[in-house]
Amino acid sequence: MSTLTAPALASRLLSPELDGRDPTSLADHLALRGELPPLRGDDAAWVAAMLQAVADSGLSGRGGAGFPSARKLAGIRRAGGTPLVVVNAMEGEPESLKDKVLLTAVPHLVLDGAAVAAALLGARRVVVCLPADDPSGTAEVLRRAVAERARAGRSGVEVVVAARPGGYAAGEESALVEGLNDRPGLPIFRADKATPLRVGRAPALVHNAETLAHLALIARHGAAWFRSAGTAASPGTTLVTVAGAVVRPGVFEVELGCPIDVICAAAGAPDDVAGVLVGGYAGTWLGPQHLGTPFERGALAELGATTGVGVLVVLAASSCGITETARIARYMAGESAGQCGPCVFGLPALAEDLELLAVGRAGPTTMDRLRGRASLIAGRGACRHPDGVVRLVESALVAFADDLERHARGHACRGTAAPSVLNIPRNARPGRRAA
Repeated sequence: MSTLTAPALASRLLSPELDGRDPTSLADHLALRGELPPLRGDDAAWVAAMLQAVADSGLSGRGGAGFPSARKLAGIRRAGGTPLVVVNAMEGEPESLKDKVLLTAVPHLVLDGAAVAAALLGARRVVVCLPADDPSGTAEVLRRAVAERARAGRSGVEVVVAARPGGYAAGEESALVEGLNDRPGLPIFRADKATPLRVGRAPALVHNAETLAHLALIARHGAAWFRSAGTAASPGTTLVTVAGAVVRPGVFEVELGCPIDVICAAAGAPDDVAGVLVGGYAGTWLGPQHLGTPFERGALAELGATTGVGVLVVLAASSCGITETARIARYMAGESAGQCGPCVFGLPALAEDLELLAVGRAGPTTMDRLRGRASLIAGRGACRHPDGVVRLVESALVAFADDLERHARGHACRGTAAPSVLNIPRNARPGRRAA
Protein backbone atom coordinates (compact mmCIF):
# COMPACT_ATOMS: atom_id res chain seq x y z
CA MET A 1 0.00 0.00 0.00
CA SER A 2 1.10 3.59 -0.49
CA THR A 3 2.46 5.63 2.38
CA LEU A 4 -0.10 8.07 3.73
CA THR A 5 0.89 11.66 3.07
CA ALA A 6 -0.35 14.77 4.86
CA PRO A 7 -2.63 16.15 2.11
CA ALA A 8 -4.42 12.81 1.64
CA LEU A 9 -7.11 13.36 4.23
CA ALA A 10 -9.35 16.40 4.31
CA SER A 11 -11.16 18.22 7.11
CA ARG A 12 -14.12 20.19 5.85
CA LEU A 13 -17.14 18.24 6.99
CA LEU A 14 -15.36 16.41 9.80
CA SER A 15 -12.93 18.99 11.13
CA PRO A 16 -10.22 18.08 13.68
CA GLU A 17 -11.47 21.10 15.61
CA LEU A 18 -14.49 19.03 16.59
CA ASP A 19 -12.34 17.26 19.21
CA GLY A 20 -13.24 18.46 22.67
CA ARG A 21 -16.37 20.27 21.53
CA ASP A 22 -20.01 19.31 21.26
CA PRO A 23 -20.75 20.08 17.62
CA THR A 24 -24.27 18.79 18.07
CA SER A 25 -24.98 22.02 20.00
CA LEU A 26 -25.98 25.02 17.95
CA ALA A 27 -23.57 27.31 19.82
CA ASP A 28 -20.52 25.16 19.11
CA HIS A 29 -21.63 24.64 15.52
CA LEU A 30 -21.76 28.41 14.97
CA ALA A 31 -18.45 28.90 16.77
CA LEU A 32 -16.82 26.40 14.41
CA ARG A 33 -18.56 27.24 11.15
CA GLY A 34 -19.77 30.80 11.53
CA GLU A 35 -23.21 32.05 10.58
CA LEU A 36 -24.89 31.12 7.33
CA PRO A 37 -25.29 34.15 5.05
CA PRO A 38 -28.90 35.41 5.05
CA LEU A 39 -31.12 33.09 3.03
CA ARG A 40 -33.19 35.38 0.83
CA GLY A 41 -35.44 33.02 -1.04
CA ASP A 42 -37.77 35.89 -2.00
CA ASP A 43 -34.89 37.79 -3.64
CA ALA A 44 -34.53 36.69 -7.28
CA ALA A 45 -30.99 38.06 -7.49
CA TRP A 46 -29.85 36.09 -4.43
CA VAL A 47 -31.49 32.90 -5.72
CA ALA A 48 -29.85 33.30 -9.14
CA ALA A 49 -26.43 33.97 -7.60
CA MET A 50 -26.68 30.99 -5.24
CA LEU A 51 -27.82 28.64 -7.98
CA GLN A 52 -24.89 29.81 -10.10
CA ALA A 53 -22.52 29.18 -7.20
CA VAL A 54 -23.81 25.61 -6.89
CA ALA A 55 -23.37 25.09 -10.63
CA ASP A 56 -19.87 26.60 -10.60
CA SER A 57 -18.86 24.47 -7.63
CA GLY A 58 -19.47 21.24 -9.55
CA LEU A 59 -21.16 19.66 -6.52
CA SER A 60 -22.63 16.28 -7.38
CA GLY A 61 -24.78 13.98 -5.29
CA ARG A 62 -22.93 11.89 -2.73
CA GLY A 63 -25.66 9.28 -2.37
CA GLY A 64 -24.50 7.05 -5.22
CA ALA A 65 -25.82 8.39 -8.52
CA GLY A 66 -23.52 11.42 -8.64
CA PHE A 67 -26.13 13.62 -10.35
CA PRO A 68 -25.13 17.32 -10.57
CA SER A 69 -26.83 19.18 -7.72
CA ALA A 70 -27.43 22.33 -9.75
CA ARG A 71 -29.36 20.38 -12.39
CA LYS A 72 -31.44 18.68 -9.73
CA LEU A 73 -32.34 22.02 -8.14
CA ALA A 74 -33.19 23.50 -11.53
CA GLY A 75 -35.46 20.58 -12.37
CA ILE A 76 -37.44 21.01 -9.15
CA ARG A 77 -37.77 24.76 -9.74
CA ARG A 78 -39.19 24.14 -13.21
CA ALA A 79 -41.78 21.74 -11.81
CA GLY A 80 -43.77 24.56 -10.23
CA GLY A 81 -45.82 24.40 -7.06
CA THR A 82 -44.40 24.44 -3.53
CA PRO A 83 -41.60 21.86 -3.33
CA LEU A 84 -40.60 19.61 -0.47
CA VAL A 85 -36.99 18.97 0.58
CA VAL A 86 -36.31 15.33 1.53
CA VAL A 87 -33.05 14.56 3.32
CA ASN A 88 -32.13 10.98 2.48
CA ALA A 89 -30.25 9.48 5.42
CA MET A 90 -31.61 5.95 5.05
CA GLU A 91 -28.17 4.44 4.41
CA GLY A 92 -29.36 1.01 3.33
CA GLU A 93 -25.84 -0.03 2.29
CA PRO A 94 -24.66 -2.29 5.16
CA GLU A 95 -21.03 -1.11 5.05
CA SER A 96 -21.78 2.64 4.97
CA LEU A 97 -21.61 4.76 8.13
CA LYS A 98 -21.25 8.27 6.74
CA ASP A 99 -24.84 9.43 7.25
CA LYS A 100 -24.79 8.27 10.88
CA VAL A 101 -21.45 10.01 11.47
CA LEU A 102 -22.63 13.26 9.88
CA LEU A 103 -25.95 13.41 11.68
CA THR A 104 -24.54 12.47 15.09
CA ALA A 105 -21.40 14.62 14.82
CA VAL A 106 -22.51 17.68 12.84
CA PRO A 107 -26.31 17.62 12.52
CA HIS A 108 -26.56 21.40 12.18
CA LEU A 109 -24.38 21.34 9.07
CA VAL A 110 -26.84 19.00 7.34
CA LEU A 111 -29.79 21.08 8.56
CA ASP A 112 -28.07 24.23 7.27
CA GLY A 113 -27.81 22.62 3.84
CA ALA A 114 -31.47 21.65 3.93
CA ALA A 115 -32.36 25.25 4.83
CA VAL A 116 -30.33 26.54 1.86
CA ALA A 117 -32.07 24.10 -0.49
CA ALA A 118 -35.48 25.09 0.90
CA ALA A 119 -34.74 28.79 0.37
CA LEU A 120 -33.62 28.19 -3.21
CA LEU A 121 -36.80 26.26 -3.99
CA GLY A 122 -39.32 28.16 -1.93
CA ALA A 123 -40.01 25.01 0.10
CA ARG A 124 -41.80 25.33 3.42
CA ARG A 125 -41.05 21.87 4.74
CA VAL A 126 -38.05 19.59 5.16
CA VAL A 127 -38.43 15.87 5.90
CA VAL A 128 -35.34 14.06 7.20
CA CYS A 129 -35.72 10.31 6.59
CA LEU A 130 -33.89 7.87 8.87
CA PRO A 131 -34.21 4.07 9.19
CA ALA A 132 -36.62 3.14 11.98
CA ASP A 133 -34.47 0.18 13.06
CA ASP A 134 -31.28 2.21 13.60
CA PRO A 135 -30.03 1.63 17.18
CA SER A 136 -27.36 4.35 17.02
CA GLY A 137 -29.51 7.14 18.46
CA THR A 138 -29.17 9.26 15.33
CA ALA A 139 -32.85 10.22 15.32
CA GLU A 140 -32.72 11.52 18.88
CA VAL A 141 -29.60 13.62 18.20
CA LEU A 142 -31.29 15.09 15.15
CA ARG A 143 -34.55 15.83 16.96
CA ARG A 144 -32.62 17.69 19.67
CA ALA A 145 -30.84 19.73 17.00
CA VAL A 146 -34.14 20.60 15.30
CA ALA A 147 -35.69 21.64 18.63
CA GLU A 148 -32.66 23.76 19.53
CA ARG A 149 -32.85 25.64 16.23
CA ALA A 150 -36.55 26.27 16.80
CA ARG A 151 -35.92 27.63 20.32
CA ALA A 152 -33.26 29.94 18.91
CA GLY A 153 -35.66 31.22 16.26
CA ARG A 154 -33.49 29.78 13.47
CA SER A 155 -35.88 27.23 12.04
CA GLY A 156 -37.05 29.26 9.03
CA VAL A 157 -38.71 26.16 7.63
CA GLU A 158 -40.59 23.29 9.25
CA VAL A 159 -38.33 20.27 9.80
CA VAL A 160 -39.80 16.83 10.42
CA VAL A 161 -37.74 13.76 11.38
CA ALA A 162 -39.38 10.69 9.83
CA ALA A 163 -38.43 7.14 10.81
CA ARG A 164 -38.97 4.92 7.77
CA PRO A 165 -38.79 1.13 7.30
CA GLY A 166 -35.19 0.19 6.57
CA GLY A 167 -33.58 -2.24 4.16
CA TYR A 168 -31.14 -2.11 1.27
CA ALA A 169 -33.55 -0.64 -1.27
CA ALA A 170 -35.26 1.72 1.19
CA GLY A 171 -32.93 4.62 0.36
CA GLU A 172 -33.48 4.50 -3.40
CA GLU A 173 -35.09 7.87 -4.01
CA SER A 174 -38.23 6.67 -5.75
CA ALA A 175 -38.77 3.99 -3.06
CA LEU A 176 -38.35 6.62 -0.36
CA VAL A 177 -40.87 8.94 -1.99
CA GLU A 178 -43.32 6.08 -2.53
CA GLY A 179 -43.16 5.39 1.21
CA LEU A 180 -43.77 9.04 2.03
CA ASN A 181 -46.88 8.80 -0.16
CA ASP A 182 -48.16 5.97 2.05
CA ARG A 183 -47.58 3.42 -0.66
CA PRO A 184 -45.29 0.36 -0.46
CA GLY A 185 -41.73 1.70 -0.29
CA LEU A 186 -40.53 0.03 -3.49
CA PRO A 187 -38.49 1.48 -6.36
CA ILE A 188 -40.58 2.45 -9.37
CA PHE A 189 -39.70 2.37 -13.04
CA ARG A 190 -38.86 5.86 -14.28
CA ALA A 191 -38.37 6.19 -18.02
CA ASP A 192 -37.37 9.83 -17.60
CA LYS A 193 -35.24 10.45 -14.50
CA ALA A 194 -35.50 14.20 -15.11
CA THR A 195 -39.21 14.14 -14.19
CA PRO A 196 -39.44 15.19 -10.54
CA LEU A 197 -40.75 12.78 -7.96
CA ARG A 198 -43.71 14.06 -5.94
CA VAL A 199 -44.92 13.70 -2.39
CA GLY A 200 -48.61 14.34 -2.80
CA ARG A 201 -48.68 17.19 -5.29
CA ALA A 202 -45.39 18.66 -4.16
CA PRO A 203 -42.28 18.12 -6.31
CA ALA A 204 -39.66 16.56 -4.04
CA LEU A 205 -35.96 17.36 -3.96
CA VAL A 206 -34.38 14.19 -2.58
CA HIS A 207 -30.79 14.83 -1.53
CA ASN A 208 -28.33 12.73 0.42
CA ALA A 209 -27.33 14.08 3.84
CA GLU A 210 -23.69 14.55 2.79
CA THR A 211 -24.67 16.46 -0.34
CA LEU A 212 -26.62 18.95 1.76
CA ALA A 213 -23.72 19.35 4.20
CA HIS A 214 -21.52 20.38 1.24
CA LEU A 215 -24.24 22.77 0.08
CA ALA A 216 -24.10 24.49 3.48
CA LEU A 217 -20.35 25.00 3.08
CA ILE A 218 -20.74 26.36 -0.46
CA ALA A 219 -23.27 28.88 0.87
CA ARG A 220 -20.67 30.00 3.42
CA HIS A 221 -17.47 29.93 1.36
CA GLY A 222 -18.40 29.95 -2.33
CA ALA A 223 -17.69 27.86 -5.41
CA ALA A 224 -13.96 28.65 -5.75
CA TRP A 225 -13.31 27.52 -2.19
CA PHE A 226 -15.20 24.27 -2.82
CA ARG A 227 -13.20 23.60 -5.99
CA SER A 228 -9.87 24.21 -4.21
CA ALA A 229 -10.03 20.56 -3.13
CA GLY A 230 -10.36 17.54 -5.37
CA THR A 231 -9.77 17.59 -9.11
CA ALA A 232 -11.04 19.80 -11.91
CA ALA A 233 -13.46 17.11 -13.05
CA SER A 234 -14.36 15.90 -9.55
CA PRO A 235 -14.11 18.86 -7.18
CA GLY A 236 -14.48 18.86 -3.43
CA THR A 237 -14.12 16.29 -0.69
CA THR A 238 -16.14 13.21 0.05
CA LEU A 239 -16.77 10.86 2.95
CA VAL A 240 -15.59 7.27 2.54
CA THR A 241 -16.40 4.38 4.85
CA VAL A 242 -13.47 1.96 4.92
CA ALA A 243 -14.29 -1.54 6.20
CA GLY A 244 -13.09 -5.11 5.96
CA ALA A 245 -9.54 -6.22 6.76
CA VAL A 246 -8.34 -2.93 8.26
CA VAL A 247 -7.04 -1.93 11.69
CA ARG A 248 -8.98 1.35 11.89
CA PRO A 249 -12.34 0.92 10.15
CA GLY A 250 -14.48 4.01 9.98
CA VAL A 251 -15.39 7.13 8.03
CA PHE A 252 -12.64 9.20 6.40
CA GLU A 253 -12.99 12.51 4.60
CA VAL A 254 -10.76 12.66 1.52
CA GLU A 255 -10.27 14.87 -1.47
CA LEU A 256 -11.82 13.38 -4.58
CA GLY A 257 -8.97 11.99 -6.64
CA CYS A 258 -7.09 10.59 -3.63
CA PRO A 259 -5.73 7.14 -4.61
CA ILE A 260 -7.65 4.18 -3.25
CA ASP A 261 -4.57 2.59 -1.69
CA VAL A 262 -3.81 5.80 0.21
CA ILE A 263 -7.31 5.86 1.68
CA CYS A 264 -7.03 2.20 2.65
CA ALA A 265 -3.61 2.81 4.22
CA ALA A 266 -5.15 5.50 6.41
CA ALA A 267 -7.47 2.84 7.78
CA GLY A 268 -4.60 0.43 8.41
CA ALA A 269 -5.03 -1.99 5.52
CA PRO A 270 -2.46 -4.81 5.22
CA ASP A 271 0.24 -4.69 2.58
CA ASP A 272 -0.99 -7.89 0.96
CA VAL A 273 -4.60 -7.67 -0.19
CA ALA A 274 -6.67 -9.79 -2.56
CA GLY A 275 -8.71 -6.80 -3.68
CA VAL A 276 -10.94 -3.93 -2.63
CA LEU A 277 -14.68 -3.63 -3.17
CA VAL A 278 -15.33 -0.08 -4.37
CA GLY A 279 -18.75 1.54 -4.04
CA GLY A 280 -20.55 -0.89 -1.75
CA TYR A 281 -22.46 -4.11 -2.35
CA ALA A 282 -23.61 -2.94 -5.77
CA GLY A 283 -20.04 -1.93 -6.54
CA THR A 284 -16.96 -3.33 -8.21
CA TRP A 285 -14.07 -5.49 -7.06
CA LEU A 286 -10.66 -4.12 -8.04
CA GLY A 287 -7.53 -6.24 -7.90
CA PRO A 288 -4.24 -5.10 -6.28
CA GLN A 289 -2.92 -3.80 -9.62
CA HIS A 290 -5.69 -1.15 -9.72
CA LEU A 291 -5.51 0.18 -6.18
CA GLY A 292 -3.49 3.23 -7.19
CA THR A 293 -6.57 4.45 -9.10
CA PRO A 294 -7.85 7.85 -7.97
CA PHE A 295 -11.11 7.70 -6.05
CA GLU A 296 -13.20 9.78 -8.43
CA ARG A 297 -15.82 8.96 -11.01
CA GLY A 298 -13.82 9.52 -14.19
CA ALA A 299 -10.84 7.35 -13.29
CA LEU A 300 -13.03 4.61 -11.83
CA ALA A 301 -15.33 4.61 -14.86
CA GLU A 302 -12.39 3.48 -17.00
CA LEU A 303 -12.35 0.30 -14.88
CA GLY A 304 -16.11 -0.15 -14.95
CA ALA A 305 -16.40 1.10 -11.38
CA THR A 306 -17.93 4.06 -9.59
CA THR A 307 -17.57 5.81 -6.25
CA GLY A 308 -21.10 4.63 -5.44
CA VAL A 309 -22.12 5.33 -1.87
CA GLY A 310 -18.51 5.98 -0.81
CA VAL A 311 -17.49 2.57 0.52
CA LEU A 312 -14.20 0.66 0.33
CA VAL A 313 -14.12 -2.91 1.66
CA VAL A 314 -10.60 -4.34 1.93
CA LEU A 315 -10.18 -8.07 1.38
CA ALA A 316 -7.04 -9.65 2.82
CA ALA A 317 -5.05 -12.11 0.71
CA SER A 318 -6.14 -14.92 3.07
CA SER A 319 -9.82 -14.38 2.23
CA CYS A 320 -11.69 -15.82 -0.72
CA GLY A 321 -13.12 -13.24 -3.11
CA ILE A 322 -15.46 -15.75 -4.74
CA THR A 323 -16.91 -16.76 -1.37
CA GLU A 324 -17.38 -13.17 -0.23
CA THR A 325 -19.06 -12.29 -3.52
CA ALA A 326 -21.41 -15.26 -3.14
CA ARG A 327 -22.37 -14.00 0.34
CA ILE A 328 -23.12 -10.52 -0.99
CA ALA A 329 -25.08 -11.90 -3.94
CA ARG A 330 -27.23 -14.01 -1.63
CA TYR A 331 -27.89 -10.99 0.62
CA MET A 332 -28.74 -8.77 -2.35
CA ALA A 333 -31.14 -11.39 -3.70
CA GLY A 334 -32.98 -11.24 -0.39
CA GLU A 335 -33.04 -7.44 -0.37
CA SER A 336 -34.64 -6.96 -3.78
CA ALA A 337 -38.04 -5.33 -4.18
CA GLY A 338 -39.29 -8.62 -5.59
CA GLN A 339 -41.32 -6.97 -8.32
CA CYS A 340 -39.71 -8.27 -11.51
CA GLY A 341 -38.21 -11.46 -12.87
CA PRO A 342 -34.54 -10.38 -12.91
CA CYS A 343 -34.67 -9.90 -9.13
CA VAL A 344 -37.09 -12.66 -8.14
CA PHE A 345 -35.45 -15.41 -10.20
CA GLY A 346 -32.19 -14.06 -11.64
CA LEU A 347 -30.41 -12.88 -8.51
CA PRO A 348 -30.94 -16.07 -6.46
CA ALA A 349 -29.74 -18.05 -9.48
CA LEU A 350 -26.54 -15.98 -9.64
CA ALA A 351 -26.01 -16.47 -5.91
CA GLU A 352 -26.47 -20.22 -6.22
CA ASP A 353 -23.93 -20.53 -9.04
CA LEU A 354 -21.41 -18.53 -7.01
CA GLU A 355 -22.05 -20.70 -3.95
CA LEU A 356 -21.36 -23.84 -6.00
CA LEU A 357 -18.11 -22.30 -7.22
CA ALA A 358 -17.09 -21.25 -3.73
CA VAL A 359 -17.33 -24.73 -2.23
CA GLY A 360 -15.76 -26.46 -5.24
CA ARG A 361 -18.96 -28.10 -6.50
CA ALA A 362 -19.21 -26.36 -9.85
CA GLY A 363 -20.13 -28.50 -12.82
CA PRO A 364 -18.78 -28.23 -16.37
CA THR A 365 -21.52 -25.76 -17.33
CA THR A 366 -21.57 -23.60 -14.18
CA MET A 367 -19.32 -20.83 -15.49
CA ASP A 368 -21.11 -20.55 -18.83
CA ARG A 369 -24.45 -20.55 -17.02
CA LEU A 370 -23.29 -17.87 -14.58
CA ARG A 371 -22.09 -15.55 -17.35
CA GLY A 372 -25.21 -16.19 -19.40
CA ARG A 373 -27.51 -15.37 -16.51
CA ALA A 374 -25.61 -12.19 -15.78
CA SER A 375 -26.01 -11.02 -19.37
CA LEU A 376 -29.75 -11.76 -19.31
CA ILE A 377 -30.34 -9.87 -16.05
CA ALA A 378 -28.43 -6.66 -16.83
CA GLY A 379 -30.63 -3.77 -17.91
CA ARG A 380 -33.90 -5.67 -17.60
CA GLY A 381 -35.00 -4.83 -14.06
CA ALA A 382 -37.66 -2.35 -12.98
CA CYS A 383 -34.89 -0.55 -11.04
CA ARG A 384 -31.08 -0.62 -10.92
CA HIS A 385 -30.81 -3.19 -8.12
CA PRO A 386 -30.16 -6.21 -10.37
CA ASP A 387 -27.70 -4.19 -12.48
CA GLY A 388 -25.63 -3.51 -9.37
CA VAL A 389 -25.47 -7.20 -8.48
CA VAL A 390 -24.43 -8.09 -12.02
CA ARG A 391 -21.67 -5.47 -11.89
CA LEU A 392 -20.45 -6.94 -8.59
CA VAL A 393 -20.44 -10.51 -9.90
CA GLU A 394 -18.81 -9.72 -13.23
CA SER A 395 -16.07 -7.71 -11.52
CA ALA A 396 -15.34 -10.64 -9.18
CA LEU A 397 -14.84 -12.92 -12.17
CA VAL A 398 -12.10 -10.56 -13.37
CA ALA A 399 -10.49 -9.49 -10.09
CA PHE A 400 -10.28 -13.04 -8.74
CA ALA A 401 -9.66 -14.79 -12.05
CA ASP A 402 -6.86 -17.04 -10.70
CA ASP A 403 -8.97 -18.21 -7.75
CA LEU A 404 -11.96 -18.59 -10.04
CA GLU A 405 -10.10 -21.01 -12.30
CA ARG A 406 -9.21 -23.23 -9.34
CA HIS A 407 -12.76 -23.10 -7.99
CA ALA A 408 -14.18 -23.95 -11.40
CA ARG A 409 -11.98 -27.09 -11.45
CA GLY A 410 -13.61 -28.19 -8.21
CA HIS A 411 -10.98 -27.02 -5.73
CA ALA A 412 -12.32 -24.95 -2.84
CA CYS A 413 -9.73 -22.77 -1.12
CA ARG A 414 -9.01 -22.31 2.60
CA GLY A 415 -10.62 -18.88 2.44
CA THR A 416 -14.02 -20.53 1.96
CA ALA A 417 -14.04 -21.50 5.63
CA ALA A 418 -12.57 -18.19 6.85
CA PRO A 419 -14.79 -15.74 8.77
CA SER A 420 -16.35 -13.12 6.52
CA VAL A 421 -15.01 -9.56 6.55
CA LEU A 422 -18.42 -8.31 5.43
CA ASN A 423 -21.05 -6.60 7.54
CA ILE A 424 -24.04 -8.50 6.20
CA PRO A 425 -27.06 -7.98 8.47
CA ARG A 426 -28.15 -11.14 10.24
CA ASN A 427 -31.80 -10.43 9.58
CA ALA A 428 -31.31 -10.40 5.80
CA ARG A 429 -34.15 -12.17 4.08
CA PRO A 430 -33.00 -15.31 2.26
CA GLY A 431 -33.25 -14.97 -1.47
CA ARG A 432 -35.36 -17.48 -3.37
CA ARG A 433 -33.22 -20.27 -4.73
CA ALA A 434 -33.37 -21.07 -8.39
CA ALA A 435 -35.40 -24.08 -9.38
